[in-house]
Amino acid sequence: MNTVAEQFAKYGVVPVVVLNDAKDAAPLADALCEGGLPCAEVTFRTDAAEESIRIMSEKYPEMLVGAGTVLTIDQVDRAVAAGAKFIVSPGFDPEIVDYCISKDIPVFPGCITPSEVAQAVKRGLKTVKFFPAEQAGGVAMIKAMAAPYTMVKFMPTGGINAKNLKEYLSCDKIFACGGSWMVKGDLVKAGEFDKIKAMTKEAVDLVAEIRG
Repeated sequence: MNTVAEQFAKYGVVPVVVLNDAKDAAPLADALCEGGLPCAEVTFRTDAAEESIRIMSEKYPEMLVGAGTVLTIDQVDRAVAAGAKFIVSPGFDPEIVDYCISKDIPVFPGCITPSEVAQAVKRGLKTVKFFPAEQAGGVAMIKAMAAPYTMVKFMPTGGINAKNLKEYLSCDKIFACGGSWMVKGDLVKAGEFDKIKAMTKEAVDLVAEIRG
C-alpha cells in the first residue's frame, strides 16, 4: 500500500467533507484534528472546495487533506495546486487514473464491478474506492469481488455510519471506510464544531473498539 493508503488504514475512517463556504475550513480542520482524525476528503462538488483544501493544507500541515468527487484532469491540477495529497473519484475514469499515476499522485478510483477492479490491477493499483457502498452490495459484494483479486483492498464510501462501521472494518479486504456522519453539512453550516469534534472522537474510539 502507498503511504496515503497506509495512513487511511491507520485511521480506519476518512471523513468525507462537503464545504459550501471556505470560512468553515479552518474550524472544521481543527475539530477533526482535535477529535483524533487529522485527515479529510474534501469533495469537489462545491465552489468552496479548492480554497478549503488550500486553507486546511496551509493551516494544518499535519493533516492528510485530499480531494474527492474529482471528475476532470483540470480538477486534479487545481486540487493538487491547492495542496491536496490524494485524489478520489466516484467512478473509474481511465484518463484521470492514468494522469494521476503519471504525476505520482495517489489516486483512489471508484470500482464496483470486477471489470473496473481489473482495470485498476492492470495499472498497478492495490487500493481502490468502493462507491456507493451500501447501494452496490456492501461487504458481501466486496468479499465476492476480492476473491479473484487477492491483492486489492477497498475503501467503501456511501451509506456507512457508526451503526454499520463494524461490519465493514471487520472485513480484511477493507483498509478504511469513507464516512460523512461525523461531518454532516447541517452541523458545519450551524457552526457546531464542538459537536463535530465529539462525534469524530466517538468514531476514533469505535475504530479502536472494533480493532480490539
